[in-house]
Amino acid sequence: MAADEHQADAQAHANTATYLTIFAILFVITVVEVGIFYVGIPRPVLVSVLIVLSAAKFVLVVGYFMHLKFDSPVLRLLFAGPVFIALAIGLALLFLFGVFRLGV
Repeated sequence: MAADEHQADAQAHANTATYLTIFAILFVITVVEVGIFYVGIPRPVLVSVLIVLSAAKFVLVVGYFMHLKFDSPVLRLLFAGPVFIALAIGLALLFLFGVFRLGV
């Protein structure tokens, strides 16, 4: 019985090739982020694109390197709830301090 649980646990986690693929994706996203910063696009667009790219990196790191992708859905929900609240607060602060402007 314990051997079956260990085997199921081993199959649930990613292998080395998956981690190297995630590393490559994270590297490419980071290069794109640095490149976008030097292109000279308007600030609201720059901030929006950087937030989206950073969120993608966050999901990959949390999902694979912190093994959240392989955990119980309840644990994922307990982690995702506060993250969405923090994101909403961060976006509200960006609007409050004038990084984003509505209708002006």
